[in-house]
Amino acid sequence: LSQTKPLASVLKDVCDAWSLPNAERYALQYADGRQTYITESNRRDIKNGSILRLTTSPDQEAERLYVGIQSKNVDVKTDSLKKLASLSQDVTFAQEFISRNGLKQIYSIVEEGKDAGEMLAHTLKAFTELMEHDFVSWENLSTVFIKKIVSYVNMNAVDASIQQLSLSILENMVPTSHLLFEVVKKEVTLDRLLTHLQATNAQLQLKAMALLIALLLSATDAERRDMMDYLREKNIRQFIHKNIIHSSEPLGDEMAHYLYVLQSVSLNLCEHRMKMSMDPYSQEQRDLLQSLRQTAFELENEVPAGTFSTERRRSLCAKEFRKLGFMNNSNPAEDFRRAPPGLLALDNMVYFSRNTPNAYSRFVLENSSREDKHECPFARSSIQLTLILCEILHIGEPCSETAQAFYPMFFGQDHFFEELFCICIQLVNKTWKEMRATQEDFDKVMQVVREQITRTLSLKPTSLELFKTRVNALNYSEILKLRQTERLHQEETLAVPVLELREKLKPELLELIRQQRLLHLCEGTLFRKISSRRRQDKLWYCRLSPNHKVLHYGDVEEGVQSPPIESLTEKIPVADMKMLLVGKECPHTKEKSSGKQNKDVLELAFSIVHDVEEYCLNFIAPTRYEFCLWTDGLNVLLGKEMTSERTQTDLDVLLSMELKLRLLDLENISIPDHPPPIPKPPSNLNFCYDFSHAEQ
Repeated sequence: LSQTKPLASVLKDVCDAWSLPNAERYALQYADGRQTYITESNRRDIKNGSILRLTTSPDQEAERLYVGIQSKNVDVKTDSLKKLASLSQDVTFAQEFISRNGLKQIYSIVEEGKDAGEMLAHTLKAFTELMEHDFVSWENLSTVFIKKIVSYVNMNAVDASIQQLSLSILENMVPTSHLLFEVVKKEVTLDRLLTHLQATNAQLQLKAMALLIALLLSATDAERRDMMDYLREKNIRQFIHKNIIHSSEPLGDEMAHYLYVLQSVSLNLCEHRMKMSMDPYSQEQRDLLQSLRQTAFELENEVPAGTFSTERRRSLCAKEFRKLGFMNNSNPAEDFRRAPPGLLALDNMVYFSRNTPNAYSRFVLENSSREDKHECPFARSSIQLTLILCEILHIGEPCSETAQAFYPMFFGQDHFFEELFCICIQLVNKTWKEMRATQEDFDKVMQVVREQITRTLSLKPTSLELFKTRVNALNYSEILKLRQTERLHQEETLAVPVLELREKLKPELLELIRQQRLLHLCEGTLFRKISSRRRQDKLWYCRLSPNHKVLHYGDVEEGVQSPPIESLTEKIPVADMKMLLVGKECPHTKEKSSGKQNKDVLELAFSIVHDVEEYCLNFIAPTRYEFCLWTDGLNVLLGKEMTSERTQTDLDVLLSMELKLRLLDLENISIPDHPPPIPKPPSNLNFCYDFSHAEQ
């Protein structure tokens, strides 16, 4: 194929060679993989070695299928719809078909509702693919069409594949406009979605979860709160914990992401209270505050109301609020003026006092009766702890588009945030006593508590009980040991001779990291295609050939773990690679809108520029770890330095292990900063033993 000749001339030559008239009725398309049509705009993407075939042109094919799907013959109609579903992935064909008003025919097939089974599944698949190209707005859909799609989701006696496609269509529809969101929310009840979630079919379960998440993300704050309350009533948390997280099947990336979003949306319901300062004139809030005092000191308060004057009562209240650990004991409402954590701290304190009254009373009375300046202030600690928990759990931050990091224990517990607070506030008291802290040490104690919580959460405990056991085991002395080990390790490695040894070892260990990166590229990785509208289900795989000469890639189906290299039809010779782009420099991130939501995509995006024409192969890594390994590996192939943060951590780990092994014999021996002085040479060198005389 000559890239300099216009495509029309190329087609004419091919048709003439085969004596085919009307060259304009033909087109070229790839013979393998996604059989995309070749056009003037995408012809530069053709790789050397790609096999093309002569086929009917997109406009002819669109015309033929447009007529075929209106046929009275069932077989012709079914075949036409099947072919349409497959060809609609191609943008050139989709344009031709839509320009013939083809979508109107698809609408009428669905709206009339005469066809079912396989024929309907092909129709819905074709519709989904055509809408994917964004030529037509979702808002153009008729009410009848939407109601029909909704009916497939709401009816029981419908094939699972049709229900999956219908759920997928509704999921795409919801984020496009608030009007469509309202329609879907009204027509597809949460009860119905919960029924699908409980299906044994994993794909149906996944699509139902996708629609549920799309509805939650598109809802207003008030609607979201109502929806979450309803889901809580219906025990969705227990169901997810038992049947999805602890099911026999491993959790897929897509489901892990949806669970992360559900956790994030649920925790963000606290944001409203977190950002609200206390109103000293609100009777409800003042009652909550007084309840803390009454619960703690109720026995002491069993005195008839008329006994004290107002002045005496006020001073008694102030004294009790001071015992509770408020900074401003005459007007404790002032302590809740800082937002965050705002009223969320008060809610947590009230929850702790009502749900674990014994632990609450013990905390307060134990500290209020101490006179040695070692009392732990309950109120001040609670306010600071609430702020720490909000920061650790990212409350008030928008959901990431790709994250999958959820806490399994979140779904194992009602009132997760409050229960976590109850465990951690008792941890504060325990750590305070272990540190024998005074008021001046408050910030130090809270720093240790933050470390205890983050270190324990990083172990991903599966239940709050397990979290409690582990966080209590990680006492102050353990934290000190960990810190000391880290500090000693730092000091040890900062001695001058050790630093010189580090520098000597670096090249060898960097080579080891390079080999590991290339091996990882040879194993390959599954990448996900993300459109501007939503997380897509389309996957592709990329891997390096064992001789490190060619990058192979191609589309794969869900569930394929490690496709053989022969099945990946596309390839890029390493010699043709020009450079690596990351983050904002990538062409596929420039097209996207810049918002908070896309920050995580920017951190995972990279592109390879290759060939003379400077084509780009665009990637979005599944995790930051994969991003680091791939960008390092590609830099190695390009003969450049490895620049990711992972390289530095890997190098530090390897250097530290190697240095520890080398310094084993020097334990308890202090290493001098300077080598010992070399003595001067002797005045004469006549002290050599002469063996020749001895032999005689």
